[in-house]
Amino acid sequence: MKNLLKFTLALAALTVSASLSAQKKSDPEGVLTYCLPSTTVVLEVTAVQENFYAGPYAKFAEKYLGVNARTSDESKLSITQIKLAPYQEADLNCRYSLSVDKGKIDASFLRMTSYGLVSFADIVTDREVSWRFPLASSGDFAGKGVTSNLTSQTTVLFKNDKKSSYNKVSVQQNMIVAKTPEQKAAETAEMIMKLRQQRLQIVTGDTDATYSGEAMGAAIAELARLEEEYLTLFLGYTESQTQTMSFDIIPEAGRENQKYIAFRISDTAGLLPADNLSGKPVVIEFVPQEIAQIPEPEAVKGKKTPQVLAYYRIPAVCKVVIRDKAQELLQSRVPVYQLGVEASLPVNVILK
Repeated sequence: MKNLLKFTLALAALTVSASLSAQKKSDPEGVLTYCLPSTTVVLEVTAVQENFYAGPYAKFAEKYLGVNARTSDESKLSITQIKLAPYQEADLNCRYSLSVDKGKIDASFLRMTSYGLVSFADIVTDREVSWRFPLASSGDFAGKGVTSNLTSQTTVLFKNDKKSSYNKVSVQQNMIVAKTPEQKAAETAEMIMKLRQQRLQIVTGDTDATYSGEAMGAAIAELARLEEEYLTLFLGYTESQTQTMSFDIIPEAGRENQKYIAFRISDTAGLLPADNLSGKPVVIEFVPQEIAQIPEPEAVKGKKTPQVLAYYRIPAVCKVVIRDKAQELLQSRVPVYQLGVEASLPVNVILK
């Protein structure tokens, strides 16, 4: 039993030691290591989600007010702004080292950054491109006009007299019943017309009351507020909320098709990440500009490869297009390192 316990403790200690060794990784001492740069495109997307709630009297709006009203609840998402910014990162899958046993490397031509990148003169300063476009708008003529859409008529009902089949008498019968939605709509429409008539009377001075200065403005504002409140029963109302999210896109080198799903949009759920299949995809495409091939210089033909080489990347300038189906949302140009070409530069070795 003791031997089994010792073996278990030793095995646990070995496992912990191996785990710590795996977590702690370091490069050899005295060796200069670096990563080539890669480009990550960051999209900051702002969208407005509109939730429309139809009024309870929407189907009576045309009859009593002479306007068309939406009769069902709807949700809609509209992209209002996209910001595109390229950022440089270390490509951890593309690492190199420089080492000289008996000498030192003259690395003055290198400019190391905090990310371990090697930067040369072809580095392009990060820049931000914004593309803004307004929301589609439509005319709203609700609330105009001061005349009712209805006229009135009187109907008299008669019934036969029991004493004579030729005599008819009028009968009035009163009873309490629940109002139908159409009756409520008719009363609300009548109130709207009264408010409009009162507002017109105040503006034109056709009223017994005297309004002037701030009193007139306050009275008109209150009448307009009440009218708007009653109109929502017919025309409904909309609630809007703004949503902003960031999405990272990393182009993959060697991929023939450089189209990626940048993010997804849903009228009910808003902006979604690319892996959420409940939304409609918004696609980003990178079209790299061709890089001219250079002939091999005569001075290096037939010579041996230099002892030490430093590798670097020349970025490909890409046209970036973002589309929502057939609609183009953004077009810009950014440098993408991993889609460019890899080159080498001999390092000057100074012997002791």
